[in-house]
Amino acid sequence: MARPRKPLLSRDRIVEAAGALVDAEGLEAVSTRRLAAALGVSGPSLYNHFRTKDEILDAVADAVSARVDLSMFEPGAGRDWRTALHDWARSYRDALSDHPNIVPVLARGPGRRPAGLRLADAVFGAMTAAGWPPAQATRIGALMRYFILGSAVGSFAGGFVDDEAAYDPSDYPHLGQAHLLAERRREVDDGAFDTGLAALLDGLALQYEALTARAPGAAAATPGPWRTTPGDEPGRRP
Repeated sequence: MARPRKPLLSRDRIVEAAGALVDAEGLEAVSTRRLAAALGVSGPSLYNHFRTKDEILDAVADAVSARVDLSMFEPGAGRDWRTALHDWARSYRDALSDHPNIVPVLARGPGRRPAGLRLADAVFGAMTAAGWPPAQATRIGALMRYFILGSAVGSFAGGFVDDEAAYDPSDYPHLGQAHLLAERRREVDDGAFDTGLAALLDGLALQYEALTARAPGAAAATPGPWRTTPGDEPGRRP
């Protein structure tokens, strides 16, 4: 009988194998040798699909970005800008929570990554369509990205040890229950994210109210996303 053929090497197979390595061992685990061994191929064959390790990691990062739901920004979704931002932020964090080791690559920005650029385009487009000045819409996208990526970098609750003796009340009078945080990691971290997200959106809503009260419909006349002129920030006093 003929031996079964090995699956053809493809970009998708390489990205899947690299993503598994990143998830299990971190960014430094990804190398041509490790990937070739995992895929059962010779090292040089990887270069038919990717020129460098950084290109592979970019592709892994973009695969994670592609899992983020953007449907809430579609015109027919029927959600206002605040609800859309809330739902998108939750979807983004859910995608990152499964792959926290890739966050440092995502934190560099979208670069030329298609899914990352579609994400940025969707957020910016939805904010400007809602009437935010382009300059402020850019800042909102950056602010939300900082918050979401930061929440995925590590666990606050997981940073405390499950040992009551580590928190001597004579040294740390307010940490008497800190040893319980680790076992409540998900509850604490999810609650912190929800609290922060609500606070951000509440603050933006106040700015939006001030913007629309001051000059309804004037947002469309403001400069492009990389320029700012005095008075184009919602909430700024004239």
